[in-house]
Amino acid sequence: MANIHPTAIVDAKAELADSVSVGAFTTIGPNVRIGEGTSIGAHCVIEGVTTIGRDNKIYQFASVGADPQDKKYKGEPTQLIIGDRNTIREFTTFNTGTVQDKGVTQVGHDNWIMAYVHVAHDCVIGDHNVIANSVQFAGHVTVGNFTLIGGISGIHQFVRIGDFAMLGFQTRLSQDLPPFVVAAGNPAEAQNVHQEGPRRRGYSPERLANLKAMYKLLYRKGLTLAASVDEITALKSAPEALAEGVQGDIDKMLAFLADAKRGIVR
Repeated sequence: MANIHPTAIVDAKAELADSVSVGAFTTIGPNVRIGEGTSIGAHCVIEGVTTIGRDNKIYQFASVGADPQDKKYKGEPTQLIIGDRNTIREFTTFNTGTVQDKGVTQVGHDNWIMAYVHVAHDCVIGDHNVIANSVQFAGHVTVGNFTLIGGISGIHQFVRIGDFAMLGFQTRLSQDLPPFVVAAGNPAEAQNVHQEGPRRRGYSPERLANLKAMYKLLYRKGLTLAASVDEITALKSAPEALAEGVQGDIDKMLAFLADAKRGIVR
């Protein structure tokens, strides 16, 4: 049986795995499911149609699964889905989705989400991201994997952030941030290629050199986006592209750029 503090209020219809722990004065609603090993701190509210996976640690005063902050929302049974092994710190807010999008807000696995972060309706956050204090995601934002997002940054609705991208402290991001790119400022501007994160994940020197080459074609040659795409595509035919992983990195960048409806950070 779940370890529930006597002062917590857990609806009889909620589904909690046996190894879940719930802190003092926390409230859990009827449409909530929580997986094995997850701990919920004191004074949290877990509501809405919300599914939380295994081995998450949710700290005190988090608000998880509240209605979206969208005037079009009319009480539809939209969802919030949180994966496994996430750390979710104090005063974070996670809203459910809206029917104007997929109807689901999603958080993946192994994310480190610091205090006061807001994840709005219909956001999709991938895996292994570090999101610093007070980052604010507007609705419909998509975040890839292994990103680093600096504190007190604001992300405009519908913006996409690619894998291994890095956003500096207090940045205003209103355009898409491609994979492997470091951006900072108000508004955001590209600063450099992000190589340290990939290096820590075992990227070879050949892959790191390819990331630098793609960055130069995007930001240092004075090319239009269309011309940059052509030049990055041409990298696939270079001898260096035979190194393991290089083709996949190029394909990742090209796929991201092909869907840059808002434009990319310049």
